[in-house]
Parts: sequence; C-alpha cells; structure tokens
Amino acid sequence: MSLFERGDDEGFARGARAFLIYPDLGSDHARDAEARLDEAAGLAEAIGIDVVEREAVAVRQVRPASLMGKGQVERLAATARAAEAELVIIDAAITPIQQKTLEEEMKAKVIDRTGLILEIFGERAATAEGRLQVELAHLDYQAGRLVRSWTHLERQRGGFGFLGGPGETQIEADRRMIRDRMAKLRKDLEQVRKTRSLHRARRQKAPWPVIALVGYTNAGKSTLFNWMTGSDVMAEDLLFATLDPTMREISLPGLDKAILSDTVGFVSDLPTQLVAAFRATLEEVNAADLIVHVRDISHSESEAQKADVENVLTEIGAIGEGDSAPMIEVWNKIDRLDESDRKLLEDMAEDRRDIAMVSALSGEGVDPLRELMAATLDLGSAVHHVDLPLADGENLAWLHRNGNVLAQDVDGDTLHIDVKLSQIDWERFQGRIAV
Repeated sequence: MSLFERGDDEGFARGARAFLIYPDLGSDHARDAEARLDEAAGLAEAIGIDVVEREAVAVRQVRPASLMGKGQVERLAATARAAEAELVIIDAAITPIQQKTLEEEMKAKVIDRTGLILEIFGERAATAEGRLQVELAHLDYQAGRLVRSWTHLERQRGGFGFLGGPGETQIEADRRMIRDRMAKLRKDLEQVRKTRSLHRARRQKAPWPVIALVGYTNAGKSTLFNWMTGSDVMAEDLLFATLDPTMREISLPGLDKAILSDTVGFVSDLPTQLVAAFRATLEEVNAADLIVHVRDISHSESEAQKADVENVLTEIGAIGEGDSAPMIEVWNKIDRLDESDRKLLEDMAEDRRDIAMVSALSGEGVDPLRELMAATLDLGSAVHHVDLPLADGENLAWLHRNGNVLAQDVDGDTLHIDVKLSQIDWERFQGRIAV
C-alpha cells in the first residue's frame, strides 16, 4: 500500500514540502552530486512532492546509527525546520535504524531512495500484474522495517490451545502476515510468468520477430514507440511514465511485420526489490529477438545512464550470454543538440553499424532506424535446404514471406526448397514444423 493511501503516522500527503539530501559517499564517480540531486528531485516531483530545499552532503564515514555525523545531522535538521519540510528524502539506501534516528532528529517523516521509487511504482502501476509486482516489492521493503518503535507493535496476543502460552507480539504477527501475503503474491506472479511463457511460445511459432525497447527512464522510449506504431502510449516528460509493457506491430523493410515492445524504464540504484518483483515483466526483454537501447544522448549523464541500463540487463540475463539477442543503440533527442555536438556524435556513429540517431519527437531518423532494425534481424542469414510435403502450402507461404526462396523443385509429393533465412527466422521455422 502506498504511503499516500495510509492514514497512520507513516504517511505523507501529496504536495508535501520536502528537503532532499544526497549523501555523497564518493562511490558514484560516474555522476556528479548536482546530477544526482536533479534526478532525485525529478523522482519526487513525479508523484507530486514539492522539493523546497536540496543539498549534497559529503559523508566521509558512514555511521551505522545515523548515516552521517552528529554535527551534520543537527545542521540538516535545522535546515529542514527552517524550510518547514514535512518530509526528508535521503537519496541513498538507508537502514531502518538510520531512518528512525534521522526521523527523531529531523522531526519529520524520512524516506530513502528505495522508498521513493516504490511510491512512484505504486502510483503508476495500471494493470493487475503491475500492482502485484509493486505490492510484492513494497512488502519486501517493509518487512525489514518493522523494528521501529510503534506502540501497537509492542502489544502481545494470547496463545492458542488449552494451555494458552505467551502468545505472539504484534510485530511477530505483522511479520507473519507479510510473509503469508508475499508467498501468495509470489504464487500469483509465478502464474503470470507461466502465462507469459505460453504467449512467448505462441509468438515463437508466429512469423514475426519481437523487438524490445529498453532504456533509462525518460530517455524517450514511449515517444519513439508511439511514432513507430501510431499508438498513444503515455509519453510524458516524467520519470517512470511507463511501467507495464505494451506491444504493437510495426512494419520493417523486407519484413511482413514485427512486434515492438515498450518496457519499464531503468534508473540508477534501482531497488533490488523491484528488479526481483518485475522479473516477470523484464523477461519480455530476455525473449526478444532484438534489443533496442534508447538513450537520451543530449543528457550530460548519458554514459552513466547507459552503464546503469546494461547492469540491469546483465543481471536479468538479457545480455552477456552466448545466446543473447543482438542489441543496437538509438541516440535519441538529437533535436536538443547544438550543431557542434551533433556533428561530433554523427562522426562517432558513422564508425559503428549498431547506432541510429533520431528525434522521437519530430520523427527525424526513424526511417533509417527501421532499416537498421531490419538489417540487424537479418544478421547471421544462411541458406537452408528444406523438404516440405507438396500439400503444405502454409509453411511454403511462411518461407516466401520471411525468407528469400532461391530455388524450389518438386519430386513426387515432396517440395525441395533452398531458402535464405536469418538465424532468428530459422529457429522460428524449426518451432513451426516441430509442432
């Protein structure tokens, strides 16, 4: 359940005044502190939180009880009071003990980066599957935070049976309820995973390759998706505008059609709870025939964002394996570049065959992108000899539609065919005739 929906002292209201703190631990050398503050402020604003004060704090030594030193905490608490902040956002993962200590010192509700991202996902999940995944991630996050000194958790319930017994404390009961609910959610999500597997198996028998759009949140995936498919998927200048995968058919040069899939955007320090909970959704990327990594090439942190996306893709097994799908990059938002930067990037892209430069907003470069997608799907093409029953017109039509039939000859009731197919289409054809 979202903090916005709860009526207890843990909640905070939409429009709450917030003090944003980035504890610079010196570990994220790929980004500067101001960029992290900008991104965290964007996350907060995505769910209607009003960031009235922000500050990066150098943390030389992490304190187990409070994260930062006593003097730093006292100074930040004074800043929070002066800004009349109802909420303090720590742009890092903090422990339950650190959260409790900071709340006592700040006299305000404190949430960390994980809690903030979970709130966004909780608000944006639109489908039943998305809500299941978000609730599982929320419960996993909350399970470790029942150590806080809420008075209702100190009460003790009576035992069961004739002898009674000491019973269980409220905190034990809450933990048991969370465990039971998480077990049910995992069971439901496993059913979702099986259903998705069946859908993917059907698509493997279909004549159309699947292309997955991936990228950092707000890189422009949904805008590009809409331009290429003529759809109206939510595409706003917001972090995590898209959570649930959407699929539409598109046309590509030399192909009858392909399926384009828009997936959830990634972000730096994506909570492990979310990666685990959204595995059913992210498996769509694993099953794709082509991965298209959409990058906001105009962003100052574009290289660091690329590394974050590739780390998650590696974690879920989508890249880095021997049989992983090919991947191309789309350098999006070229309309935001000045002339010199654009020329520099064009020179860099010219030396590579896996990059397309586009503006998803205006459509510039989308046609060359379609050609690159088709060419990449055609990589590894080879000539195969196929024998089909003369009456099997369906598979013969499939080969003509998806390959280049070089020769065919009739011998009695058998049709001998030489056809050039990509590796992806050859595997798909093998799946058709194996049924």
